Amino acid sequence: MISTELLLQCAIAGLCILLTISFARARGDKLSFLPYPPGPKPLPIVGNAFQLPQKMPWKTYAQWGKEYGDLIHFTAFGQHIIVINSAKVANDLFERRSNIYSDKPHVPMVNLTGWDYVIGFMPYSDRWRQHRRYFHQVFRPQQAVKYNDTIRRKVRDLLRRLRNDPDGFGDHTKYWATDNIMSTVYGYDLDPKGDGFIELAENAMTMLSHAVFPGTFLVNSLPSLGYLPDWCPGTGFKRYGRQCSEMTTAIQEVPYKITKERMEQSGPFPCVTSDLIKRSIASGRMNAEEEGVIKRVAGVAYAAGSDTSASALQTAILAMVVYPGAKCKAQAELDAVVGNSRLPDFDDRELLPYTEAFFREVLRWQPVTPLALAHATSSDDVYEGYYIPAGATVFGNSWAILHDERTYEDPEEFRPERFLHTDGTLTDKFPMSAFGFGRRICPGRHVADASVWAAIASVLSAFDVQKATDDAGREIPVKVEYTDGLLSHPLPFKCRIVPRKDASVGTI
Repeated sequence: MISTELLLQCAIAGLCILLTISFARARGDKLSFLPYPPGPKPLPIVGNAFQLPQKMPWKTYAQWGKEYGDLIHFTAFGQHIIVINSAKVANDLFERRSNIYSDKPHVPMVNLTGWDYVIGFMPYSDRWRQHRRYFHQVFRPQQAVKYNDTIRRKVRDLLRRLRNDPDGFGDHTKYWATDNIMSTVYGYDLDPKGDGFIELAENAMTMLSHAVFPGTFLVNSLPSLGYLPDWCPGTGFKRYGRQCSEMTTAIQEVPYKITKERMEQSGPFPCVTSDLIKRSIASGRMNAEEEGVIKRVAGVAYAAGSDTSASALQTAILAMVVYPGAKCKAQAELDAVVGNSRLPDFDDRELLPYTEAFFREVLRWQPVTPLALAHATSSDDVYEGYYIPAGATVFGNSWAILHDERTYEDPEEFRPERFLHTDGTLTDKFPMSAFGFGRRICPGRHVADASVWAAIASVLSAFDVQKATDDAGREIPVKVEYTDGLLSHPLPFKCRIVPRKDASVGTI
């Protein structure tokens, strides 16, 4: 049922649309004679606004893609929306025409919730380039290896937690992911008794997901609603924004303060924030503006890195339960290459093709961000005879691309072999769409890749993950079900996690 607030917003929206149309006509906008890409038939004025899926839009867009093609178009209150459902089109537009497809749409709820400091939401500008450059300085491949010792230490802590409390694996994966990124970014180890950093990141990301999810807040389609006074009915989105903004401020300020105070007491130490501060001081650039950039870069890495890594590891554990054949093949390879006297390490990675394929299939099977953050076109474009206007919102549908039957046979199945040649060697295929597209691809992907790979390989090596049993000894069925939102997580499920090898477990 449509809420009263939404109805009020729609009533106000009608007036806003008429004013927008009048303004556009007054400017003399030139419409292209070429057709837009195909898509569902729109209604007058509102377009397809009331056809937008409220749950798991990536699956609806993938279904529309089967009907209309790899490039689909629809509108919501005059805003043009493009969805890309194939790797070829994504490469053609996001990579080969990145000068056009690297901007960001204006999403009012991003500003209202305080997330406008995230480079994923910044418009393509000098400010975006500055933040991207800082990310690259500390997260590029050559730099990312500096954090391998931290990754190893946090994986061992994860294994100890799983050994001591296997039933709490859901909480342990969240703790591991947040602890790993906090140590990498701030040099801070989480307090096992609780310090609020896990909850802060999780709650903030949940609110962000709700704020930017297509179709959730009408103000994202009709920015004019943002000018309504707070007392006006239908402005609950403003209260929501203020609540979230408090958390986004804390994400930037609180951990940064801890790191800075530690540096003042004992000097620089290995972590992203310390490295950035040290570089800025050495170059003579450190001032309030520079410090703000460092806070934002670190805060984004903390908030985004904790939730995404936890989801990926939970998906790996789910795959071990539902697809024991794949799990056993990876374990056999680990036993043969690594043995049982130590845990797998980064030097082993190229010697473990099936384990690598298992990791890649985790990213493909259930991508953490099934619908990538929106891009926007900075100028008009024509692709294969279709007109794509400037200012259009463009989504890369990671789910559709990674479940494309033309590339991945039986895509709903978890099958690591799809990344292997018949002789068992790795193919050059990698589910890069799981990290985003073009110039907007995740800048922290190299650290995320290393962290999640190490965790998956170590869990496979040290433990046997099985279906849980009831009091009568019967296996409890496990369903592959995921949450909705910007980030997708497995719904809670039960499993048994038991040590495989005394020697291997003893090393943790």
